[in-house]
Amino acid sequence: MCLIAFDHRPGGGIPLRLVANRDEFHARPSAALAPWDDAPGIVGGRDLEAGGTWLAVHRRGRIAAVTNVRDPGLGVPSDAPSRGALVREALQCPDLPTWLARLADGEARAYAGFNLLVGDGRRLWHLHRGRDRVVLSRVSTGLHGLSNADLDTPWPKLIQARQGLAASLHHGRFPEDALRELADAHPADDRQLPDTGIGLELERRLSAAFIRGEDYGTRASTWLTWHADGHLAIGERRFGPLGTCLGENLIELHTPPPA
Repeated sequence: MCLIAFDHRPGGGIPLRLVANRDEFHARPSAALAPWDDAPGIVGGRDLEAGGTWLAVHRRGRIAAVTNVRDPGLGVPSDAPSRGALVREALQCPDLPTWLARLADGEARAYAGFNLLVGDGRRLWHLHRGRDRVVLSRVSTGLHGLSNADLDTPWPKLIQARQGLAASLHHGRFPEDALRELADAHPADDRQLPDTGIGLELERRLSAAFIRGEDYGTRASTWLTWHADGHLAIGERRFGPLGTCLGENLIELHTPPPA
């Protein structure tokens, strides 16, 4: 998952609305959004190579999503586990604050760089594992975005996605207007590009909200609405090489209302 925009309103009628794009190699096998047969309660897409996921929810009332941190200078252990496993663990662990605290105290360094977003309908946490630090924080109320740097780092596509979400909420056209911004394949202007150490050509290619390519690109767009009464709707659009649409589905479920 490489781009997430979300509106966090704890205590409101809709505590969370979210849209996200997952970018990945098209050859990496994946399963569509669905309940997991081997993990009752989890609903999400699935990475069939490593067994984890980029974004999923649990029927007991949790959501988790992960993005990679793009930093060639960040040291990665040779035996680093898949970052997609963090999402599953976040959904299944019995004591979420304690588990997150252990990651922040050092366990996160076993993984390559990542951002982990985890919520229970009332609280939302962000854990950043960067080159020099691991930071766990509670996410404040309002609109936010995540890409391949820290929370709300103002990369062009993050700003675009966050503004698109804000406009869609203001005009009452969520998720369609927000998804339209996520489908924009135009690269950012060179003057606005971050310098993450991968070279100008690749920075350009990865700067678009929607990456259209033969080998690598946006594989899925996901949207989610979580109501205060526990009703949760999660949808997914899937894409193949060069942005070819492969299908779409929506799953609705009921979770316990946030305590």
